Amino acid sequence: MNFTEYQKFAQRTSNTSSAAEKIRNGILGLSGETGECADLLKKHLYQGHDLDKKHMAEELGDVLWYAAEIATGLGLTLDEIAQSNLDKLWKRYPHGFDADRSIHREE
Repeated sequence: MNFTEYQKFAQRTSNTSSAAEKIRNGILGLSGETGECADLLKKHLYQGHDLDKKHMAEELGDVLWYAAEIATGLGLTLDEIAQSNLDKLWKRYPHGFDADRSIHREE
């Protein structure tokens, strides 16, 4: 399965109909789900919990669902967004991550 197929199947469970609703729902949902990921990490780092990788993977799946919702609202595919991100990173770090290039980034 590729991202575009995932996005299409994920939309089967979306309850929004307009582009604006998809964007709003996606951004609010993404915020909540990333907060849940952060809470799992907080419990691991500061409360003595084991890092629950299975639960983290489930939350990461929810993050992906909301990213697909936003992409749909924007009229883009996740494949397009993923490729654009890789293109940006390739330009920024042509030889892999470099701390100096990160600190002195070109605009």
